[in-house]
Amino acid sequence: MADAKILATIERSNTEQLQISVSEYKGKSYLNMRIFYTTDEGQTWLPTKKGVTFAPDQLDILSEAIEEAKQEFMKEEE
Repeated sequence: MADAKILATIERSNTEQLQISVSEYKGKSYLNMRIFYTTDEGQTWLPTKKGVTFAPDQLDILSEAIEEAKQEFMKEEE
């Protein structure tokens, strides 16, 4: 895979984070959500097998699911 452009990082612990990125593979672009880990106090982050990749035509489905989840969470807070 080509170099990924990291869009967001969500800390899960001192040694683990979720990286959300866009990258290219075989000439096609993808959105990746993958767990990365570090063994050197954050100097280097390495990918794990835990993750998911979305093709561009799947992003609307993902976006709709996130919006629906946000609505559900707002209901719970009321």
